[in-house]
Amino acid sequence: MRKIVAVLIIIALSLIAIFGRPHNNSSKENEVIVWTLQMSDFSDYMNQVISEFEKENPQIKIKWIDVPFSEGEKRTLASVLSDNPPDLINLNPDFSATLAQKGALQEIDTKQTAQYNQEILNSLKYNGKLYSIPWYATSAVTIYNKKLISKAGVKVPLTYEDAGKIAPVIREKTGAYIFLPNITENDTMLKILNKYGVNSASTINSENSAYVFNFFKNLYAKDLIPKESITQTHREALEKYMSENIVLFQAGANFLNMIKENAPSTYQNTDVAPQMIGKLGQNDFSLMNFIIPLKAKHKNEALKFALFLTNEKNQLELAKLTNIIATNQNALNDNFYTKYSNDDLMAKARVISAKQLNKIEPALKSERNQKDINNLINTAVQEVLLNKAPTIKILNKVSNDWKILNE
Repeated sequence: MRKIVAVLIIIALSLIAIFGRPHNNSSKENEVIVWTLQMSDFSDYMNQVISEFEKENPQIKIKWIDVPFSEGEKRTLASVLSDNPPDLINLNPDFSATLAQKGALQEIDTKQTAQYNQEILNSLKYNGKLYSIPWYATSAVTIYNKKLISKAGVKVPLTYEDAGKIAPVIREKTGAYIFLPNITENDTMLKILNKYGVNSASTINSENSAYVFNFFKNLYAKDLIPKESITQTHREALEKYMSENIVLFQAGANFLNMIKENAPSTYQNTDVAPQMIGKLGQNDFSLMNFIIPLKAKHKNEALKFALFLTNEKNQLELAKLTNIIATNQNALNDNFYTKYSNDDLMAKARVISAKQLNKIEPALKSERNQKDINNLINTAVQEVLLNKAPTIKILNKVSNDWKILNE
């Protein structure tokens, strides 16, 4: 009998050595792997949120890994193709939509997302279903030089049409250009086109589309926007604004800090207004979100953490550190996003940005092969502005090529 007991004890000890103790194994089973993009500068904030979440949910452990922005898509793609992806990943909506189209993401029950701005939530849906949780947003404002606006004797433009009308006056009276529109950078032109109801292969060669392309072609031909507009990005536009070579610059409120630090004299003459709108009157915006891979091992726990990270309290804390725009509707209703003093330019820009999120529909939706579509549009911009062929001929080719990409 003693020999049998001894043998059983040896077997039990061996099993523990191989598989680990039960409570340790349970701890590993509930470890949620979370990836963020370029958040290491805010590690104190992230660690605080994780600590509070773990106190409220002692059965769940969060392992946070911050990924360089440039490696986010590559690492994510490799991970979701494996059998052991992270449980929660911070991405942009374009790449998230690509993964949703490939069936690689977990669908999220919209009953659990009532806390968010519903227009933002709608913008994330693919085929009517939700595959991501919104984290934070930005919505460009018009940053303008009030000294040059005053010198030209004009008003700040509210629409692209307004900008076109005052562009020659500004050029004549100040020597500056009205703006550098960086219309071949990423999806800049598509966002402008979307403000005129142009957002698909079947509308890219429409009358509205030709109108927008010809609008910029006319400004370019008359030297009312810089020649570099067909190649340069928002970074160059910022440089030109700081050196007072352009009168206005459309960008997020965070760019005000760069102007203040690098061109204090220009900052003294700077004010902000709502972003320019088009025919439909809506605003464009940028967003970061979270996705849960279909093969994730802790989907429920990952969603629970994502909802916690984006609750009213945590969103406001992050906003005060970074000046991003919350996606949580209660946070957006806070005084931080609704009130400002006249001497606080950053607060004024933040309030304008937050208000713009209440009118973003119809939002520009990502499509399959979005980067290739962006390239088609941006090439067309260069061809139209350089008068390589009649505008409609160029746009007809874009329409055909876009349809091929969608096949």
